[in-house]
Amino acid sequence: MLFNSFEYVVFLPAVILLYFILPFRYRWIMLLGASYYFYACWKAEYLIIIIASTLIDYLCGLKMGRLDSRKKRMPYLIISLVSNLGILFFFKYFNFFSQSYTVMLENFDIFKESATFNFLLPVGISFYTFQTLSYSIDVYKGSIKPEKHAGIFALYVSFFPQLVAGPIERFDRLGPQFRVKHFFTYDNFSNGMRLILYGLFIKMVVADNLCGYVDELYDAPEKFGSSSLLTGMFFYSFQIYADFYGYSLIAVGSAKILGYTLMDNFKTPYLATGIAEFWQRWHISLSTWFRDYLFIPLGGSRVKVSRLFFNIMVVFTISGFWHGANWSFIIWGALFGLLYIIEKILNPKPVYSFTGRFPLKKIPVAIFIFILVTVIWVFFRSNDMIVVKNMFSALAENIGKRDYFYVEPFVWIFLIIFIVSDILLYNSRFDKWIGNKHLIFRWLIYFFLIFVIIVFSGVENFPFIYFQF
Repeated sequence: MLFNSFEYVVFLPAVILLYFILPFRYRWIMLLGASYYFYACWKAEYLIIIIASTLIDYLCGLKMGRLDSRKKRMPYLIISLVSNLGILFFFKYFNFFSQSYTVMLENFDIFKESATFNFLLPVGISFYTFQTLSYSIDVYKGSIKPEKHAGIFALYVSFFPQLVAGPIERFDRLGPQFRVKHFFTYDNFSNGMRLILYGLFIKMVVADNLCGYVDELYDAPEKFGSSSLLTGMFFYSFQIYADFYGYSLIAVGSAKILGYTLMDNFKTPYLATGIAEFWQRWHISLSTWFRDYLFIPLGGSRVKVSRLFFNIMVVFTISGFWHGANWSFIIWGALFGLLYIIEKILNPKPVYSFTGRFPLKKIPVAIFIFILVTVIWVFFRSNDMIVVKNMFSALAENIGKRDYFYVEPFVWIFLIIFIVSDILLYNSRFDKWIGNKHLIFRWLIYFFLIFVIIVFSGVENFPFIYFQF
């Protein structure tokens, strides 16, 4: 069930209606059932995996909560880590390592057929695995107390708005919200609907319309001139941003209507004036997860310079591998790590502002960072190093080549609208920004967004890009 599908248009109002009609003591049951149904719409069999992961971490958490030292808790943390990462490894990484091992043997003239499994990757497995791991680690450290209510914990793992692509929430932030009796309020409803509406606009009108052009260029880059390929790279930067940001807004908006607050996952990342700032604005829940559960345990920044650079490369490389079992993702992460280190050398103590308006004098720097990010996105989009090679070869060899790459004018118009709106929303959010405008202006914007979604949305509903992770 996609957020941009008719099924969700029926599902969400039904959940909202039932949620506020039911007595408080039954709401968690309904919400958990709705979340499991939401997940089962992809592949019902994979419910077993998420339920197993939930039970393992719930029981390990209870056991750790009864012990008074980290040393005694360690075996149960190991059980949680091995179980969750083992499941993730099997479904997401087994084929990659098996095929890589076979290639290595072939290089030594040892021929062996690789053992692979042909199955669909459970949707959202990387997200809910990290979410449950954060809980187990926090209980182990004593940062939080274990949740004794199995239903509340299961709901934390499977809460449908953020189940399949985040935000990756921490238990101390989301868990307690399930124990609060939420009331239907106009503010929550209006702000939630604003986020959903804007999220649908940037997903269905911006991202989905860019998708076809990007696919055409990446499928056969040798057919196109350099200018067209550069346009495709530019398009993909905004396709993935509008796609993932749109999902996040719909997730946050859906939860908001029910009374729940999810963290913001994006803060105008393409207006960043440095690589470090970009990662403080892009996929915030993932970058903070890696900071807290990998970078800091490795020693963080309070180490020798050589060790700091090592820690940075480890974090970014693993971040790339988290996204996909492919060398292109690993190199994508490593390149960001390398740029992060170079920036650290050139500017050891950067100062970034997350309040106020965008400083116009920093536009050239922001454009430069955007260009760097756009080039690195080629590795992310390609999913294969052969495609990466073909893209960059065509860029170098087809300079001046004439081709026919026509883009519908409305695609450019809505892309420009999205870019301008992102500048206006710098360090803000659509629901807050529009909420401060005059009533007539607000409704004109609402009708405009509804109209363009109906008229200009893509021919088909493309899945959200991050659903594959």
